[in-house]
Amino acid sequence: MIEHDANDKTCPPRRSLRYDTPEELYLLLPEVQTLTKMRPRQDEGNLQYLYRLRSSTTPEEAVTFAAFAALPSVACGWAYECLRLMADLLSPYEKPMMQDIAAWVVSPTTAMRHRLMREALFAPTRSPSVLLGLAVGWSTGGPAPNDPMRQPAFRTPQVINSAVLSGLARSDLSRRPVLLARFIDLAENLFGSY
Repeated sequence: MIEHDANDKTCPPRRSLRYDTPEELYLLLPEVQTLTKMRPRQDEGNLQYLYRLRSSTTPEEAVTFAAFAALPSVACGWAYECLRLMADLLSPYEKPMMQDIAAWVVSPTTAMRHRLMREALFAPTRSPSVLLGLAVGWSTGGPAPNDPMRQPAFRTPQVINSAVLSGLARSDLSRRPVLLARFIDLAENLFGSY
């Protein structure tokens, strides 16, 4: 008989991906097909597909795949870390939005999610942090207290993809491959823990 320690607070691993395989993702969330050229192979695992995308001629598709493959709240956290890696490229007016997103990532309350959505909707421009604010707003429920309707499943990953790739586009050409590699390294953690 196995004895359990009453003080043990270990939690089982949490799921971080929507589907078990990329093939399933492409079948059940077909909007990803409009943003990627490379298709998953039959019986290819998520991490193997991510590696194949990374080594392709368009490694940006690995960002797209990560945005769609991860559960919305997990993808928002990943995208926040990507934007944080290029904080020097974000405008000063984006700092408050990034701070609010960081607070939501740590403690994802519905009230904070609604506040982020409101701030993002009324922002004067659609910067990377504002796009991520919209993604957070749509990630885990209705975008406002008086609007309980969830957005289509593709909306959050589509905006996350735009946030990360538009931030990357702000960087100097010589810096882009390094940043992109770091974004994919962060994504590997999502796929590796699955």
